[in-house]
Amino acid sequence: MNTHHRVGTVFAKRAHTIFLPGIALLLGISLSGELAAHGNTPPSLTGVEMPPTPGLLDGTDPIVINKTTAIQLGKALFWDTHVGSDGMACASCHFHAGVDGRFKNQLATGKLHRGATTRLSFEATASGGSGGPNYTLKRGDFPLHQLADPRDKDSAVVFTTDDIVSSAGVFLARFNGLGQGNTGLDECISKTDDIFHLGTLNTRQVQARQAPSVINAGFNFRNFWDGRANNIFNGVSPFGLRDPDAGIWVVQADGTVSKQAIQLENASLASQAVAPAVNNSEMSCKQRAFPDIARKLLSSRPLLAQEIHPEDSVLAGLRDVSGKGLDTSYEALVKASFAPRYWSGAGEFGQPADKKAAPYNQMEANFSLFFGLALQLYQQTLISDQTPFDTPRLPGKIPQMPEGLNKQQKRGLVLFLNAHCAICHSGPTLSAAAHPLINFITPHSGVKSAADAFSSLRLVNRKTLNGSFTGHGTVNGMLDEGFFNTSVTPTNNDPGVGGKDPYGNPLSFSQQYFNQLLNGTPMVDPVAVNSCDLDNPFTQDYLDRELIDDPYIVGNCGTRGIYAKIPSVPVLQAELKKLQQGRALLAIKGAFKAPSLRNVELTGPYMHNGSLLTLDQVVDFYFRGGNFKNSHHFATLVFQQPISDSEKADLVAFLKSLTDERVRWERAPFDHPQIVIPHGHKESANLQHPELAADLFLKVPAVGKNGRDAALGPLKPFDSFLRN
Repeated sequence: MNTHHRVGTVFAKRAHTIFLPGIALLLGISLSGELAAHGNTPPSLTGVEMPPTPGLLDGTDPIVINKTTAIQLGKALFWDTHVGSDGMACASCHFHAGVDGRFKNQLATGKLHRGATTRLSFEATASGGSGGPNYTLKRGDFPLHQLADPRDKDSAVVFTTDDIVSSAGVFLARFNGLGQGNTGLDECISKTDDIFHLGTLNTRQVQARQAPSVINAGFNFRNFWDGRANNIFNGVSPFGLRDPDAGIWVVQADGTVSKQAIQLENASLASQAVAPAVNNSEMSCKQRAFPDIARKLLSSRPLLAQEIHPEDSVLAGLRDVSGKGLDTSYEALVKASFAPRYWSGAGEFGQPADKKAAPYNQMEANFSLFFGLALQLYQQTLISDQTPFDTPRLPGKIPQMPEGLNKQQKRGLVLFLNAHCAICHSGPTLSAAAHPLINFITPHSGVKSAADAFSSLRLVNRKTLNGSFTGHGTVNGMLDEGFFNTSVTPTNNDPGVGGKDPYGNPLSFSQQYFNQLLNGTPMVDPVAVNSCDLDNPFTQDYLDRELIDDPYIVGNCGTRGIYAKIPSVPVLQAELKKLQQGRALLAIKGAFKAPSLRNVELTGPYMHNGSLLTLDQVVDFYFRGGNFKNSHHFATLVFQQPISDSEKADLVAFLKSLTDERVRWERAPFDHPQIVIPHGHKESANLQHPELAADLFLKVPAVGKNGRDAALGPLKPFDSFLRN
């Protein structure tokens, strides 16, 4: 494999790079806890660049040879309903300000709630509805956890459920071959669905978590609510270096073709993109593989049945004269976008499940690579950085005030800062889960290099939990930076980043680091964690005799070398026997990625389980200190505090200042092709498949670069679609 595909080579130009066996590790960027904790207004996103992916577009032998064409390919694939087995596109769950705007057949059971009697069954809704498959959501169904006094966490519980509001996907079925003709529908054999059905008719399955926004998602270090979309893209699956079998077929200099592992850093969007297309509840029938998707799509016209606006900001130049689809093929777009060594080889590259079918060619076998990277490049154009919040800061103001905010929004910003919201919703994306380079090296930060900061990326941290603002709380818990347990649901309802990948490895960087401290197990992911960089180092609450010099330090701690200490193994073993693991607490169970607040006015329902309908409900949730008293709860920040009605109105007004009008009106780069999306069911059967409930559809018209016209009007908040 060419060296430019190794992780981190670009970062060597801007920061120290340390190489461990086969992997380059960026020694990262962060600021001290004191500076970041209660600091100034988060910076503007304007002018902030995406974290580069070394070897993708740069170097002497890049993977992508035409970025413009690759973005066209990515946009086509994202919006094309033929990508799914039965009419689902990526955009089917991300068509409304980057999220899902549907409100019928959007309930799922709490199936991640292990051991619960309700995990595979539906409950009645708060409004008195039956809930379950094909249910139409009502205002009264929210929030999913209701209290007698919405401002008092300890008041009587009026209603609660472990059901969630999410996104409908595909019918439960097994892949049996590619469909014939131009319908884009695969041949799939239906399987009886014990959960999603109306009588004997299967309904579309609904996902276990709410769909996050794809807008600004390119800035995240990891993606998905639980972070399982790895920062490193292996070309095949979401799991980076964790997947031992991942590899891509590459033509060598002598003309032979061999399978090689690739490691593309800062490509979590690509890691995320390859998951839904083959997931058997989101977009795919069971056992369908990426080469099967390739075989269906490559020879066809992209977006064949969908209208393209003549002024589409990306696709107008490829628009077919019919007005539907593009006047090229997916195969031609792949060839124009990617280096020939990934698609030009001769030979056989795997056999379809249907043994009578021809073996896969190299382009088909590598389609997951093309799919993931093209979608990443397209989604990286979806940056919403033109909001009132992004206007220049007024001089001489502390905190800094964007000049575009009105008086009420300015009061809301002060409240946002005073309530410490900006600790979890930090940096220009207003999310602590963004890449540390984004949160701390921006045109506005004053931080220019690693020498100005700490020695490792702040991916694992140690913070005061269940305590006070002074730093002298009851315990210091280790956590994955940007992933927090705010007690939306009981911890056991969903493990979040405390879960595991399909190979049995912890998703959590903190758990990996703790395993290293306890028994020397190497970290699964190639990230460096230096004890000297933690907000609350071990020297703060362990005695000198309990500590040893940290043998895992990568690089040099500089002036913070005195904090380069870790507890000895016997001390850690003793802590594990204490209640809640004592000083060795890992605050990862039930912790989820802090989402960006940008465009939050338009991205409801909120939280990983879709449990809150309005921004007023969100403010009530945080100011009452969450819903439950979870042991891993981040009570230092999410705690009971008073807020008046006028203050709540000010805070909500500030949150609405984070809306980019280009998103609201779907102006470029947020314009798109037409898409028809399944939106609930009729009570009758599908005529072609009598075992399935017939679909109803939501028709989303094509929009060009100038956005929605007056007749369409702007995008509206989710709650505006619901009846009482």
